[in-house]
Amino acid sequence: MTDAAFRPFETSLDPDVALRVLREAVAGADDGELFLERRRSESLLLDDGRIKTANYDASEGFGLRAVRGETAGYAHSTELSEAALRRAATTARLAVGDGGGVLAEAPGATNRRLYSDENPMDAAAFGVKIETLREIDAYVRALDPRVVQVSASLAASIQEVEILRPEGHRVRDVRPMTRLNVSIIVEQDGRRESGSAGGGGRYGLASLMGAEHWQGVAREALRVAVVNLDAEPAPAGVMDVVLGPGWPGILLHEAVGHGLEGDFNRKKSSAFAGLMGQRVAAPGVTVLDDGTIPDRRGSLTVDDEGTPSHKTTLIEDGILVGFMQDRQNARLMGVEATGNGRRESYAHIPMPRMTNTYMLGGDAAPREIVADLKDGIYAVGFGGGQVDITNGKFVFSCTEAYRVKNGKVGAPVKGATLIGDGPTAMQQIRAIGNDMALDPGMGNCGKAGQWVPVGVGQPTLMIGGLTVGGSAA
Repeated sequence: MTDAAFRPFETSLDPDVALRVLREAVAGADDGELFLERRRSESLLLDDGRIKTANYDASEGFGLRAVRGETAGYAHSTELSEAALRRAATTARLAVGDGGGVLAEAPGATNRRLYSDENPMDAAAFGVKIETLREIDAYVRALDPRVVQVSASLAASIQEVEILRPEGHRVRDVRPMTRLNVSIIVEQDGRRESGSAGGGGRYGLASLMGAEHWQGVAREALRVAVVNLDAEPAPAGVMDVVLGPGWPGILLHEAVGHGLEGDFNRKKSSAFAGLMGQRVAAPGVTVLDDGTIPDRRGSLTVDDEGTPSHKTTLIEDGILVGFMQDRQNARLMGVEATGNGRRESYAHIPMPRMTNTYMLGGDAAPREIVADLKDGIYAVGFGGGQVDITNGKFVFSCTEAYRVKNGKVGAPVKGATLIGDGPTAMQQIRAIGNDMALDPGMGNCGKAGQWVPVGVGQPTLMIGGLTVGGSAA
């Protein structure tokens, strides 16, 4: 990536001084870097016809890291000055001790550009953004008299990062992000239900604020809410489940993705530890993590250590073939970094994290997969979920699901939760659809207290023998 493509940080911190202090901090270390960040963000929320929040935030700072073996020293500051940098270097240096390490080679360079470096907040005037939210509110209410509440939000941000390594290697990246969401509550005969839709990516606000786009989002949110008005109590028990394409890939992300991050496997705390080269999923199951998809929410031109993003195959035809790696875990495991070293901000240390994680499609027609479901649940929308990394056990709540008997899709169901464990669920995949899709760009992933944007995706899948928790016997 060429430095000329990006705007440099305008600070009083002298680049030569920064490099000299960094070198002093990592002398005798295995690795280390200086990570500088400037971030600006704007968010607007219209709730029930009124602007509820209108926020603008700006922050900047640096983080300095020194790594030796499994130990990392990290210090950060919002003060971009030589004095603050020297204080941070003294703290980070504690991890190195007497030294003795051999500094790792710098990440490779790239000239690839996966997204624009334009500030998405500049795409429209503040008043235009407010008017768009008001138009969404009016549009939804005109669609259906059962609508009793509408929430619409717009968010945009720009993150500028610069990563300096002790050998003088310098990488800059400018990362835009936008998102639009619509949530609706409808009421009928005293019963209220909700629906939501939205998404975004690393591009400008113009595409999200166009009427054709937001009207589609609004209609989808309304559709989900109206469907849930007729929902019956979900059944409970062990049954086969068909998952829809796209966003239901969040189950794959949580139940399998985290278990394939390098640190959990190096420490042998993952349910997949020690299984490299072995079958961990049904034949035909191929899972990738790909940070190179242009404009996607989870994509990165370079990760937060300066490594160019990769397209990494994790599971190939059911066989475990790879993990997601940052520089430290890759070095300790004797493999190459995969561009998955990510951090929430300058105040956080990098660790292996997912980017866009998805399963490739198969050759089955989605309708045929549903038609083969004798007695089970067809789940096409998910809400919150959680997973235990050590055993892969997960619990997910469905926001849109249907009862299926003898291949016929019946009434929607409410209160369904899917319970299982990732390794077993991957082995019990019985059909893979030809309709692989990525989510609309709304994923956030938490790990060790850090949150980063991610993408997920999958085709229609049939998984056998999941436990469905519901409210009906």
